[in-house]
Amino acid sequence: MISTKGRYALRLMADLAQGEPGKSISLRDVAERQQISVKYLEAVTAPLVRAGLVASRMGKNGGYRLTRAPEEYTVREIILAAEGPLVSVSCLECGEPACPRAGDCLTLPLWRELDALVSGYLDSVTLRDLLEGKVKRQ
Repeated sequence: MISTKGRYALRLMADLAQGEPGKSISLRDVAERQQISVKYLEAVTAPLVRAGLVASRMGKNGGYRLTRAPEEYTVREIILAAEGPLVSVSCLECGEPACPRAGDCLTLPLWRELDALVSGYLDSVTLRDLLEGKVKRQ
């Protein structure tokens, strides 16, 4: 499950992508538009900066900006930077000891396939796609 942190990271990135390329945007402005607290946005932004997806600038005209063009970001990489690995079941988490039933588990292939489908889909959608409304709506 993608947490609030992952969802807000995606909203933050989309908001920054709507700004003027190369221009820094304050978190206060993003917070107002997205109706998210500045304090929570600060926590969301930190892992994005560490991952090199966002750059920060201090000072009078400071704020945050994307480090690449919106079409160069996939939704998956943004969520991974904010959340860490995405897996449908705990037995597939990296670093977890192998389940003693893995060799006999009839459902394990299902979870692996689900994770592959989700990862593939999130890799196929870029920040630009979101901005241009290219994601199918129900």
